[in-house]
Amino acid sequence: MRTALKATALAATAAFALSLSACGTSSDPGNSSDGGGKSDASKPLIVAASPTPHADILNFVKKNLAAKAGLKLEVKEFTDYVLPNTATESGEVDANFFQHKPYLDDFNKKNHTHIVPVVNVHLEPLGLYSKKIQDLKGIKSGQNIAIPNDTTNEGRALKLLADNGLITLKPGVGATGGLEDIKDAKGLHFKELEAATLPRALSDVDAAVINGNYALEAHLKPATDSLALEKAEGNPYANFLAVKKGNEKDPRVQKLAKLLNSPEVKKFIEDTYDGSIVPVFGPVR
Repeated sequence: MRTALKATALAATAAFALSLSACGTSSDPGNSSDGGGKSDASKPLIVAASPTPHADILNFVKKNLAAKAGLKLEVKEFTDYVLPNTATESGEVDANFFQHKPYLDDFNKKNHTHIVPVVNVHLEPLGLYSKKIQDLKGIKSGQNIAIPNDTTNEGRALKLLADNGLITLKPGVGATGGLEDIKDAKGLHFKELEAATLPRALSDVDAAVINGNYALEAHLKPATDSLALEKAEGNPYANFLAVKKGNEKDPRVQKLAKLLNSPEVKKFIEDTYDGSIVPVFGPVR
């Protein structure tokens, strides 16, 4: 349920808040008014990332581009959507790469964090998958559909289902819609689960809406295996590099941002993910 994710986020926030009360960090807003100028450019830039595709992309940069650019890069993998932000807020890591703007906006609001985007990198289209059903026509009344339980990805999942005629949403429902915003479920039943667990739950439900990174980790191919897939055009869910506010101008962050938007990374994404992950470079709007 959503409440479980919220409890996890609050618990993680409380844990790092205790450490911050004992001593400030260089990433505190009060200590970084110079826009990250106090950072030590000789130290590695530590970036929290989801394993696939985020850490894969970062490791490509680390192995092929970082040294030439004078950047020391360390990649720290996380398998959930809470700890990368809390670790960035506390200063445990310098940046993160795993999320989109609607999720970050909601997270900052609920957890009183100060994370800001730096540059867009790619889009992971959300998809509907099944091990029991061959196409959308096989989705029938009475079946169980699993969806992500975090606020923005749940709303995103419901929009995907609505766009494909499986449910009807109430008028005006936005990116943070929930089950209470369904006008007509057309007999479908929904199971809210943490996003990372959805691929493992696929055998226990009739279908599941799964985030692109977790689909890839489960060896699903969004471009060919999904029953329905988000469109890339006009999609607000591009994933980006993010830092704690005040650290945007850290020279190491600026170097990484430039590398993540390089032709080499574009080619790596296109060659590696064959359309399942789409390069979306440029400023975050």
